Amino acid sequence: MKFLISTVVNALALWLTTQIVAGTGVVPYPPGDTLATVLTYLLLGLLFGVVNGVIGTAIKIVAFPLYILTLGLIALIVNGLLFLLVAWISDLLGFGLTVDGFWWGVLGALLMAIFSWIIGLLLRPLTSRSRARD
Repeated sequence: MKFLISTVVNALALWLTTQIVAGTGVVPYPPGDTLATVLTYLLLGLLFGVVNGVIGTAIKIVAFPLYILTLGLIALIVNGLLFLLVAWISDLLGFGLTVDGFWWGVLGALLMAIFSWIIGLLLRPLTSRSRARD
């Protein structure tokens, strides 16, 4: 249940980010269909979760001294690169996220993190209820 909620949170945060940041967008497959657009956002939310969970965690472990040295500011660059990585992977799949450049990726990753945090706070009662049942 928590995995499903985090995928939906990522999808909603990505949708809000693409609505605000001019240098980012989503190309659904096939274009023009509302259901395809929703499924594309959900697939991208899943892809974000996998990339951040696997590659992001590995980078944070390896670059831990760099995080301390820069007081965590390197996280902006790392998150921007992970945002670009998701765009590249989705481009290979033939649909998904488009980012116009590195700094648009950094801004998109920053806004997506903020939106994910806010949406996660709003949906926290759902995740805490599912933990109580387990």
